[in-house]
Amino acid sequence: MGVGAAETAGIVVAGGRSSRMGTAKAGLAWHGSTLLYRTAALLRRTLGGPVLVVGAPGQLLPRLPAGVEVVADPVEGLGPMQGLAAGLTAVGDQWPAAFVCSTDMPFLHPAFVRRVLRGFAEADPPPDIVLPVTGGFRQPLAAAYRTSLALTVTQLLAAGNLRPGMLYEHCAVARLDDAALLQDAELARLDPALDSVVNVNTADDYAAALARPAPEVLVGGQHVRAATLAEAVAAAGLALDGTTTVTLNGDQVPADPHLPLAAGDRVDGVDGLPSVS
Repeated sequence: MGVGAAETAGIVVAGGRSSRMGTAKAGLAWHGSTLLYRTAALLRRTLGGPVLVVGAPGQLLPRLPAGVEVVADPVEGLGPMQGLAAGLTAVGDQWPAAFVCSTDMPFLHPAFVRRVLRGFAEADPPPDIVLPVTGGFRQPLAAAYRTSLALTVTQLLAAGNLRPGMLYEHCAVARLDDAALLQDAELARLDPALDSVVNVNTADDYAAALARPAPEVLVGGQHVRAATLAEAVAAAGLALDGTTTVTLNGDQVPADPHLPLAAGDRVDGVDGLPSVS
């Protein structure tokens, strides 16, 4: 059975120890907000289901987008499998699948998320997990999971199996390598290097990510480079004062200044800016 973005929840695993970074990655600044805000808001604008952030016990998280909920990981130090179990359990039976990612993916593109979700409909029988494998590396924290796997993950943890690879031995997995991912024309056009899976694990990674140019977007038909709605509007010589909603890729959304933008986005409906059909 296929599962589209409208039927999918989002889970952001934010409780990692960030030992190589030296500080919590969730709170790292990113174009006026934080890495966690950017990732959660990107899933919020892409998926129809709820977006949950899984944090470590007692973890202080930065401000989150409206509507994003926090789930406490009950046990610290068990790695991404524990975060996956907590997230899938919290989503429950209301949503058939969840896209699961880490907090430190500043270039995650909606086209990548949608491409991964289409993997549910491409395999026969339908898989339990759609797992990107980019550059030969599995990407368990940029993958889609059936929420019915919550019990299996919990049982594996109880048996001491902390590696996501152990889960793949107990369910059906559809693997998408680079070629399979880029067969999607939208993803090939907007994220040809598959930067969606880039993580920032060290201070050097973070500095390099900040140094990259912002994505190219359209604001009222004008090409600008901007990572957020506020940056895009400012680049067009306008302000969001008095604007409560904008049109993003044809859909009306709240005019959140920190709304993350991705390559190819179109913004219209800002006060003082003519709409473009």
